Amino acid sequence: QVQVVESGGGSVKAGDSLTLVCVTSGRTFDDHVMGWFRQAPGKEREFVASISRSGSRTSYSDSVKGRFTISRNNAKSTAYLRMNSLKLEDTAVYFCAAEWVYNPLSTVDDDSRYEYWGQGTQVTVSS
Repeated sequence: QVQVVESGGGSVKAGDSLTLVCVTSGRTFDDHVMGWFRQAPGKEREFVASISRSGSRTSYSDSVKGRFTISRNNAKSTAYLRMNSLKLEDTAVYFCAAEWVYNPLSTVDDDSRYEYWGQGTQVTVSS
């Protein structure tokens, strides 16, 4: 089992920045690919970003590419999502997820492949 806990959400103005933090425990962190997803009211959950076990590879949705940065610190069993130039449409509950993978270079953008999920943290962007 892996426990996943997100934090760092809040209410910000458009154009501001925010960093989400995802702390895990229970299994070897660097055996897991990490992903961030979000769900806006009335919408389905969507992929935001993923980072490989080694941290050397990342992937992003087109809507956040160039504005968001995913990273990880394996020594601290923690993943991050740095969000810059926030837009109104970034408002959502953000979820961190973890999945064991064999390939240290894999990223995963399919939420159905993730086994471990946090409870989510709310990000609200206003004008």
